[in-house]
Amino acid sequence: MIYSNSRTRVSTFLLILGFGLLLTRPIVFAADSPLAPIRITPERRQLIGLKFATVMRKETSDRLETTGNIEPDERLQGYVQTRFAGWIEQVFANSIYQYVRKGQPLFTIYSPDLVSTENEYLLALDARKRVGHSSIEDVTTDASALVNSAAERLKLWGVSPREIARLERERTVRRAVEIDSPMSGYIVERNALPNMYVQPETQLFTITDLSKVWIYAAVFQNEIGKVHPGDAATVTVDAYPGVNFDGRVDLIEPQIDLLTRTAKVRCEFNNPKVKLLPGMFAQVALGLPMGVQTVIPDTAVLRTGTHNVAFIDRGDGYLTPVEVELGSHIGDDFIVLKGLSPGQQIVSSANFLIDSESQLQAAAGAFVPPPPGVGANAAGQTAEATPQARIEFTSDPTPLARGNNKVTVTLRDSKDAPISGAQVAVSFYMAAMPAMGMAAMRAQGTAQDQGNGTYAASIDLPGGGTWSLTITASKGGNTIATKQVDVSASGSMAM
Repeated sequence: MIYSNSRTRVSTFLLILGFGLLLTRPIVFAADSPLAPIRITPERRQLIGLKFATVMRKETSDRLETTGNIEPDERLQGYVQTRFAGWIEQVFANSIYQYVRKGQPLFTIYSPDLVSTENEYLLALDARKRVGHSSIEDVTTDASALVNSAAERLKLWGVSPREIARLERERTVRRAVEIDSPMSGYIVERNALPNMYVQPETQLFTITDLSKVWIYAAVFQNEIGKVHPGDAATVTVDAYPGVNFDGRVDLIEPQIDLLTRTAKVRCEFNNPKVKLLPGMFAQVALGLPMGVQTVIPDTAVLRTGTHNVAFIDRGDGYLTPVEVELGSHIGDDFIVLKGLSPGQQIVSSANFLIDSESQLQAAAGAFVPPPPGVGANAAGQTAEATPQARIEFTSDPTPLARGNNKVTVTLRDSKDAPISGAQVAVSFYMAAMPAMGMAAMRAQGTAQDQGNGTYAASIDLPGGGTWSLTITASKGGNTIATKQVDVSASGSMAM
């Protein structure tokens, strides 16, 4: 008896078997490949739970989940500065994160230059009033031009239209004028203090509008190619469980962080109720439309590390391995770039078992037995062949079981006469099951002639399950009969 868990020894035996069969049957060799076409019987298909799927062409989209930080929208930030030198007297907006509206007074400032310009404006108003009824057209025109010039200087200095209207209405110059907020938002920085002397370059306030915010999502470099501006983005924060905020991808920064190997993806979100606060940590989900693609279930791909293999159903139990080029993994599917066409039927389960069978066929020279009764003559033409012998077998116990089994082989010729003096080899093979950590198993022996065409062998099966049984009979150096069948053995599987 010989036992082996080595695929090499299994392959060697089947190679010898294949060359022996060359004497009586034609063989077909597959192309150079680690896999070969195989045929699975309906019984074995049901036993191993073989399932099929269809290669489909459909609209696809992916979902990328990551994290991000909330920051203010830089386009909605502004500074408050004066366009003249002066002294601040009163400050109305006197705290950080105070909300102010556009046009709301922020502070008052005394500036000699501003007071002088306001007096010039009042003088120009008075002069226009005095010459308003003059018959000389140039005089009234010049007076109006002086008024407009003085008003324009006030506007360029940032004096509010409300203050200019007051000057025209009251005809009095105030010591200090009010400076209004140029926008609505929250004060995030304040440098304006009472009695402070300021220059035009002094930044007195920084105001930001939080009605829109940015969220910078961290996306790893191997996934950045899936993301495009305009893609949908959804954000959740711990502060509001179960609440989703919807936005879109606005910008992909063209820079990879050298430490984290991620790129910043900027997403824009409306924030009318100001629930998303700068500095918050957020969970970001990006919806990535990928268009119409050819897809297959991920369970239909056997990934060997160097190759991706799928098995095409050719009908009548025949399966053909084909190498495929895969794209992105989307949910439970793979995008197929090359190797398969829409509409093809492929194996979607038990691929590792099919792989073991296919590798065994390849190791044996990709031997594919022809249909019964078909041979080849010397000219290479197919012709009917008369079987030299018929094999029948029984076992004790029946069915086979884990442990010792007695296999009895009966060998008869075409006229049903017993054949004695033959050499009969009995071999059991079980494919590897990588997912269960099991290597391929083999048990074999030589059946001894008991007379009257009966041969017996004692075979010790290391485990229960489905075994591929091969019986080969030869006489005078020629193979006279071969029988291949799947058999079941009771008992637990080998560990």
